[in-house]
Amino acid sequence: MKKINYFMLFMIATLVVSFVVLSVSNNCDVETTNAVLHTLAAKTSPLAETSQVVDNTDGFKAMAAGIGIGLAALGGTIGMGLAIAKASESISRQPEADGKIRSVFMLGLVFIETVVIYALIVGILVIFVL
Repeated sequence: MKKINYFMLFMIATLVVSFVVLSVSNNCDVETTNAVLHTLAAKTSPLAETSQVVDNTDGFKAMAAGIGIGLAALGGTIGMGLAIAKASESISRQPEADGKIRSVFMLGLVFIETVVIYALIVGILVIFVL
């Protein structure tokens, strides 16, 4: 059962990464597309003046960043939940090792939270820089 869950999470992450790459990599600018469209429409249609291509990559960037941040937060919460469960189980089995378990547990939570914050920073960069 766990292998299926990990496989599903991997597939979702792969889809999100491919969506981000496809939505951000726009090699053709709007002016070139409009010029080509205008030239083709002038040869075939008298309504060449009204055809325009609109640049809507900002919406795709926002969706890609939102999905990426959401999946990072989902992964972080699952990881934190598992860490809390295992730490509580370890403390209940060996109460004398409470201090060592708690310090390792807190260090692990810090690393998990750092990954989520990095995902937030990457999402903000995707929206505003790319």
